[in-house]
Amino acid sequence: MHANPALVSAFSSRIVGIPAREGLVGLPREAFDLLDAVFRDGRPLAREILRDGEPWRMTVVPRRDPETGEVYGVAFYLRSHRDPAISR
Repeated sequence: MHANPALVSAFSSRIVGIPAREGLVGLPREAFDLLDAVFRDGRPLAREILRDGEPWRMTVVPRRDPETGEVYGVAFYLRSHRDPAISR
């Protein structure tokens, strides 16, 4: 539904609204393992991943049905460590 500027810059705005495995070409397997773990376990997680040798921070949270509490998807935030807004 939405994408931050770093994500759009890295993958283009065409990825918004399509499955992550189709649009996030070039992400390492660990990124998809993180997405799968959050979907399966329903707990938010974050980790650093490498994309083209550059470190990125990936944060994933479950999307829950407000009535049943069941996880129906995930939302994620991907940010380059080169972004000056990241404090180290």
